[in-house]
Amino acid sequence: MRKFETLLLLSPELSADARAALIDGFKGIVEREGGKVLHEDNWGMRDLAYPVKKQMRGWYIRLEYAAPGALVAELERNIRIAEGVFKFLSVKLADSVEEVAA
Repeated sequence: MRKFETLLLLSPELSADARAALIDGFKGIVEREGGKVLHEDNWGMRDLAYPVKKQMRGWYIRLEYAAPGALVAELERNIRIAEGVFKFLSVKLADSVEEVAA
């Protein structure tokens, strides 16, 4: 398995419950497809450098996960059809993941 991260820019108009449900859904996809979520960072509401869908602010969320390469395509497919996601970026961090003792 490889180590990936996905940075999401969410709409500022989403409620806290809607944001949590959206992120839980993405984490569920990672786990359903055989991956494991390693870390979730909520960067909060930030100002944007330029308007995105006529908005100047957005919520940033970073997901770090270990997964097979095919999972990223499935996750991105679901992100594209989700309401409230302005932009996203997925990056491979490492070719292999060391097992973390729980």
